[in-house]
Amino acid sequence: MNDPAADNMHMNELDRRALVRLAAAGAAMLIPDVSQAQTAERIGLVEDVKGEAFAQGRLERRLLDRAAPVFINEMIETGVDARLRLRLGKDTTVLVGQKARLTIDRFLANAGGEITLESGPILYDRPAGAAPARMQIRSSFGLIAVRGTRFFAGPSAGVFGVFVQYGAVVVSAAGSRVSLRAGQGTNIAQPGSAPTPAAIWKPARVQAALDSVA
Repeated sequence: MNDPAADNMHMNELDRRALVRLAAAGAAMLIPDVSQAQTAERIGLVEDVKGEAFAQGRLERRLLDRAAPVFINEMIETGVDARLRLRLGKDTTVLVGQKARLTIDRFLANAGGEITLESGPILYDRPAGAAPARMQIRSSFGLIAVRGTRFFAGPSAGVFGVFVQYGAVVVSAAGSRVSLRAGQGTNIAQPGSAPTPAAIWKPARVQAALDSVA
């Protein structure tokens, strides 16, 4: 004959084990995949920040402070009136202005890489004595191909502007290409428009562009 008390104890033990398994499974779902986060490739750091800036990865959104690491494929965002100075590798500096969104898709020290600029202004800079590094800046306005130079890209005078302080870049958009040398800039009125011919920017416009990232 079955013992009802023993049966109840057995059922209670089964229920307890089931609850333990469910709790463990729920906890596992809440814990971030640390192994994936640790495999992200670190490509630089924050040298300086004013206002609020964030890095959005696959697993978390980080508030960026001075000396914070920067990883590949993170979306970098800045708030209103914010400024951000990034050091990539040894020689590459990227200044970022307010309300910017950009992703460093690929970067190899002294070899170059690729940045996607969704919004906002940036200033890309490599010192004159640094080894040439092929870099591409992609945006909805066009493609900027650069090799070791200092240039601005972003909102300027009501359009998307690209201006070269020193070095040279090639801007491609809507099937057209414009080569820019030091002191020259080009305008792209809207996504899908061709860049205007290379032209010297007036000092006031150059200063306004530089102030937007300084």
